[in-house]
Amino acid sequence: MNKIEDYHIPVLLEPSINGLDIQSNKIYVDVTFGGGGHSKLISDKLKGSGHLYVFDQDADAQKNAWKASNFTFIPSNFKYMTNHLHALGVKKVDGILADLGVSSHQFNEFERGFSFRSDAFLDMRMNQHAPLSASEVINQYKEKDLARVFRDFGELKNAFKVASRIVLKREEQKIDSTHKLMNAIQDMAPAKKRNQFLAQVFQAIRIEVNQEIEVLKSFLLQCEKLLNVDGRLVVISYHSLEDRLVKNFFKKGDFSGMEQKDFFGHSQKPFDEINRKVIVPDEVELKRNSRSRSAKLRIGKRNDK
Repeated sequence: MNKIEDYHIPVLLEPSINGLDIQSNKIYVDVTFGGGGHSKLISDKLKGSGHLYVFDQDADAQKNAWKASNFTFIPSNFKYMTNHLHALGVKKVDGILADLGVSSHQFNEFERGFSFRSDAFLDMRMNQHAPLSASEVINQYKEKDLARVFRDFGELKNAFKVASRIVLKREEQKIDSTHKLMNAIQDMAPAKKRNQFLAQVFQAIRIEVNQEIEVLKSFLLQCEKLLNVDGRLVVISYHSLEDRLVKNFFKKGDFSGMEQKDFFGHSQKPFDEINRKVIVPDEVELKRNSRSRSAKLRIGKRNDK
């Protein structure tokens, strides 16, 4: 494996780059730099006045950045995308790529606490300078707030029972490691679905810690204003919560799925769908990278609404 694939194997690489419809002298943004796999392919297509701006809040990702006149690394959460680009004098761009979720590197660095495969401190912060960790969510949230997290972000049918169990167990001892959490709740998993259940629990906590849904909503609204007409927005998501928001935004111009219309009944959605049917990894990619199995790619083109 090369350096990029050691960090994170790029998912849906060719379809996502093709979806950007890159013009060599235009401006592009990759808001989830990670190992730089998508960015490298974008950068290789740029010439002249073409420029690539990339974002990543994880300090580990910055180690993968390179120096070039057409490349700028911004060490920040992409919810601040517009502010940073405006500060650099960039008012409009021609393409934006977001590969959402957690990188293979973050999962494999067990001390980061993203996975239940190894015992580690309950962290889950993508930005390790952020104030809220998974341990604080588990040990300090009220029962009703824990239930909300598991219901809304993990889509658990027994969210309230799981929250109640955690509150009970944390009175016996602080639940500050991945295995302490796993041991406290794993008997609540549906038959033969232990790993799926634990994955849903860990996903819910991670989304809460990193405010991923609110960040995604803010990002999509910013893209509407930043992209030039005919500019492309390419989004790869990994769970139904993310994909539903992106799909609704592209199809209806609203996160709830309610179509936005003007006084005369004309649609006000800001993007036209390039792919009406979601793009997923093919068999070749699934064999090469099993973690791509849940990936869904949607592409939108900014219209003149």
